[in-house]
Amino acid sequence: MSTTDSLTIDPFAFRQFQESDASRDYSGTVFNISMEEFTKIANSRYDEKELKDGYAPFCKHLFIRNDFTDAKVNVLPITPENESLLRCKYEARNDKELPVLTRRFPKDLVVTPDNPLPVAKYLDLILYSREQINKENEAMGDDSTSDTPWGIVSIKAQDVDYELPMQPITVMRNALGKDQGGSGVPLDREKYMEAFNYWNDHAVVD
Repeated sequence: MSTTDSLTIDPFAFRQFQESDASRDYSGTVFNISMEEFTKIANSRYDEKELKDGYAPFCKHLFIRNDFTDAKVNVLPITPENESLLRCKYEARNDKELPVLTRRFPKDLVVTPDNPLPVAKYLDLILYSREQINKENEAMGDDSTSDTPWGIVSIKAQDVDYELPMQPITVMRNALGKDQGGSGVPLDREKYMEAFNYWNDHAVVD
């Protein structure tokens, strides 16, 4: 456990917190807990030895128990019964990225009082190194105003303590240049097919 802050929430992930105006247009997991409190808890549970490799050397995952938020699992298997409820739309994660086609289950069609989404057992904190964040910020004309070693760029609520495949469109987006919202990492066909095999049968709920 670190004695000084190793993690901070990167502005890219502000949209996942209700206190941020950006959360109003975000369709993923949004936390009621404040960013300050979340950061405090995340740092208290940080252990460098527990970091897991991500899709590139600058990306790591930290899995922590979700015993302090009410974040729900937001991925469902696609079945013959719910396939007709899938919806598609073009969206960008911010105004500097290119819109891409996504698909999802609208929450109001698949979640009911008798069939709620379960509270997630774990949170997957997706971390980027400060060096990578600075490179991407420079390309996009942004500034994270932080010098902690790791920035939390995304948080996934899930029931397993290992990485779920990122969506195929995210794999492709990451292969774009930093000036288009990507990370500049060449597309790995094997990783892409892993993502396809999972997301071909699953979709997010928003």
